[in-house]
Amino acid sequence: MNLKSVLSKETISLHLKGTTKEAIIGELLDILVEANKIHDREAAFTAVMDREAKMSTGMKHGIAIPHGKSSSIRDLVACIGISDSPVEFDALDNQPCRIFIMTLSPIEKTGPHLQFLAEISLLFKSSEKRGEILAASTPEAVLHVLAD
Repeated sequence: MNLKSVLSKETISLHLKGTTKEAIIGELLDILVEANKIHDREAAFTAVMDREAKMSTGMKHGIAIPHGKSSSIRDLVACIGISDSPVEFDALDNQPCRIFIMTLSPIEKTGPHLQFLAEISLLFKSSEKRGEILAASTPEAVLHVLAD
């Protein structure tokens, strides 16, 4: 999977304002709505929050990957949001998060969803890449980091 085929400058926000998990998820969904990637925000919000209720998607190193599956989604969609301030996200390492990668996919398609999550998790094992993402001043700069 090519991350650039799923992400675009319209699906990247560098200054999320939310201070809670729910607010961050809402902002990420707004990005996808504005980019015309999802049409049923409420169904998408429910899918992501249901997934969060099972187990937090806060990973390690300040990264969270909220995701969900919904019948309202036709193809895998994704967005990235960066928060200026760390947000508590019940992460595995008990540290707050600043990098948020959301993905939503159709219920019946598992392959692309798992492939996307695997590629993202490999990418962010690099502290250098995480630093470059946090330092990016434009969505295009984020795409450049992801493409390297």
